Amino acid sequence: MFKRLLLTAITLAQTVAADQIVLKNGDRITGDIVKKDGKTITIKSASFGVISTAWEQVAAIEATKPLTVVLQDGKDQQATLSTSGGQVEIAAPSGKTAVAPADIVTLRNADEQRAYERLLNPGWGQLWAGTGSLGFAGTSGNARTLTFTTGINAARITRTDKTMLYFNTIKASALVNGRSAGTAQAIRGGLGYDHNVGSRLFVNVFNDYEYDRFQNLDLRFVLGGGLGYHAYKSERSRLDLLGGAAYNHSRFSTPLIRNAAELYWGDEYAFKLSGSTSLVQSFRMFNDLTNSGSYRMNFDLGLSSKLTKWLVWNASISDRYLNRPAPGRKTNDFLYTTGLGITFAK
Repeated sequence: MFKRLLLTAITLAQTVAADQIVLKNGDRITGDIVKKDGKTITIKSASFGVISTAWEQVAAIEATKPLTVVLQDGKDQQATLSTSGGQVEIAAPSGKTAVAPADIVTLRNADEQRAYERLLNPGWGQLWAGTGSLGFAGTSGNARTLTFTTGINAARITRTDKTMLYFNTIKASALVNGRSAGTAQAIRGGLGYDHNVGSRLFVNVFNDYEYDRFQNLDLRFVLGGGLGYHAYKSERSRLDLLGGAAYNHSRFSTPLIRNAAELYWGDEYAFKLSGSTSLVQSFRMFNDLTNSGSYRMNFDLGLSSKLTKWLVWNASISDRYLNRPAPGRKTNDFLYTTGLGITFAK
């Protein structure tokens, strides 16, 4: 009997100490308020996990632990919240005020506030996150083969800009009937930078490099820039549209050299399949303005799944299409890799 009363008392104490929101349909959610960002409020419930709902559907709110509260004037303060008479009462150390729910722009718990402050003025060496992978494959017997692949993808994202780096390489050889030959050798890498100039519009610049021995490509150097548009963004996915101009210097071992001005357009898409698995996709179409009728396309697709805190499984597809390749070469080069890697964040 005593144990039952003690358990009931503990449960009631936890309920009193927890945050609560009551929706206009009568549903009540108890837990810890994580944030209110834009038109959505997020609360972490012990029973149902992380729940997000529309702020306009909230009829009452009770925050027993201090939150960072940002109002329409842009100023923030640490305060608890409660609802009374259709108004939200903000209890801060400086005193109590009552505001309309629509006047509350942002709410953040302690963790969200620390993450927000970290993005305000980060050093150049901070906020980098990405994955690196290394793969080997081979056979021994009637045929002896060896394949080596590497891949690095990293990004630094702040509240105003994004810096991206990537590097992929594959080298494969085979020994059949005593004769050795290379079967694949390619390197692709580059960097990009986006800077927001509005809530949806951003400036984009990039620099790509490519080497492909079996396309007779000694070097492709591309420098470009233009505008981008954040077409869609949610907790799980993001779609950006891009367009602009580029300079392309391609040197082949035939020896063919092409220098061209290009117009490009494309997209970048990211989707979080689950808490541990993410998908990223990138597409670029380059139309040659110097050589009429020439064009090329870049398509990249990557899947990353976190196995442990630092160990990940990566799979990637990289396709390069050139409608007018070097004489005797095919128009399409398709590279795919998979393997284990590490994830890092700073």
